[in-house]
Amino acid sequence: MPTRICFIRHGETDWNATKRIQGQADIPLNETGRAQAQAMALNVAHDEFSAVYSSDLIRAVDTAQMVAVRRGLEIHQLPQLRERHFGIFQGITADEGARRYAQAYAHYKARDVDYDFETGESLRDFARRVYEAVELMTRHHRNQAIVAICHAGVLDIVYRKATGRPLQAPRDFPIRNCALNWFRCDDHGGDERRWHLEAWDNHPYLAQVPIESVE
Repeated sequence: MPTRICFIRHGETDWNATKRIQGQADIPLNETGRAQAQAMALNVAHDEFSAVYSSDLIRAVDTAQMVAVRRGLEIHQLPQLRERHFGIFQGITADEGARRYAQAYAHYKARDVDYDFETGESLRDFARRVYEAVELMTRHHRNQAIVAICHAGVLDIVYRKATGRPLQAPRDFPIRNCALNWFRCDDHGGDERRWHLEAWDNHPYLAQVPIESVE
């Protein structure tokens, strides 16, 4: 039996709604986000899983809480599931970034894997951190199904890993708040694990969710 992980982006925040780049700024869910998380929790509770993991940022923890309560499980907070740190871009919109930091914006648009926004985290380092998080969860829950509440950037990395898309390629897939995204990890012995995408962007219970993602 493979190890399966349902990755779920947290509910909406006010910064999502105004397209501000959150990164690791600790922004809470807004009213819409809480409603999204409640609707998602009602549906995911029908699936069998043995553990709930979450980024330790409040928007993820509060989303995870709604899932964990319904299954009587505790939340395992995992800092490795945090959003990427966007340095000088945290708290501003992409348009503001283009006006204030033209050179940084060029790196951002190009998905330069080694650019760290001066005080933040490079895409390459971020991806490495996400890989470590998945390795930790699969190691502790071999042949089980678990839930991981995280962020758009984390889902972006996992999707690319499972589908073979390079980090620097433009994002051409939606990452919606509180949609269900199922992956499996097949263990072939030793350190070799293959990631597979089973289901993406499952959200029949969400009536109105923004398609365009702002981390």
